[in-house]
Amino acid sequence: MSEQYIRILMVLTALFWSGAFITGKMATQEFPAFALTFFRFLFALPFIFLLLYLKEPNHLLPRGRQWLPLIILGVVGTFCYHALFFNSLKYTTAINSSLIGAMNPMVTTVLAALFFAERLTSGRILGIALSFSGVFLVITNADWRLIAAFRFNTGDLLMLAAVCCWAIYSLLGRRYMKEYNLSPLLVTAYTFLLCVAVSFPFVIWEDPSTYLGTATAGGWLSILYMSLFASVLGYLFQMIAIQRIGAARTATFVNLVPMFTIIQSVLILGEAFTLYKLVGAAVIIAGVYLATRQETKPQTAVSSKL
Repeated sequence: MSEQYIRILMVLTALFWSGAFITGKMATQEFPAFALTFFRFLFALPFIFLLLYLKEPNHLLPRGRQWLPLIILGVVGTFCYHALFFNSLKYTTAINSSLIGAMNPMVTTVLAALFFAERLTSGRILGIALSFSGVFLVITNADWRLIAAFRFNTGDLLMLAAVCCWAIYSLLGRRYMKEYNLSPLLVTAYTFLLCVAVSFPFVIWEDPSTYLGTATAGGWLSILYMSLFASVLGYLFQMIAIQRIGAARTATFVNLVPMFTIIQSVLILGEAFTLYKLVGAAVIIAGVYLATRQETKPQTAVSSKL
């Protein structure tokens, strides 16, 4: 498989992930957050377990000591991340959430330095400062009255919390896969399954009778898109790219997600796009690049399932 083909796959992956912000925003008009989390991964289960069966038929079931790390990753990285993500979309725009989501590599870098003793260089510190500045522009829209009153959008803050959950998941995922001999495919399949199990009581609490009867075909198709394209195919393509060109080079394609989301948000959702968001997007991407570019050793990372 040529590198050009790998690049095409990763551009498609960025497009799929950006589409999750659009379809997620549409689906939140019909479904509550926990139901979206539950149905997204319920629909993905048959496909991800089929991949596991085809790729790793001798490792279909985790061993005893592997269950605890899988439970932790499933709760923090899959359930908490997506519950916060879908809740954020009820209060903020798809553009804002995708731009804040672009901070994932930078937040991971900060947490790695704080808790995993990874060294912070001057370039990384500059990148972190730039990324925070970009997010500051995005969530305040350079409104100094808003800054003085400190009234950030609830959805923006929820998305920031989601980013922190994903950063923790990524860091723990790297450690757990090495320590407990877990493959990326096994981790993904069982974190999907655990997310479905954990979210089920919350779905009952949300009272499905209040929304299932009025859900439209468009709402269900939005969930199906997130299940198949953003979760299953997005993960598969990223896994192929990591195997062929390494995790560091693969991660650079994530920076395309905000650009694709902005285009789709304006064209499909009719969201407003301002100069400040454009500047904020450029600053965030530049900051993420500076904060992560000195990662010289490819690392196996759990994929970013948006």
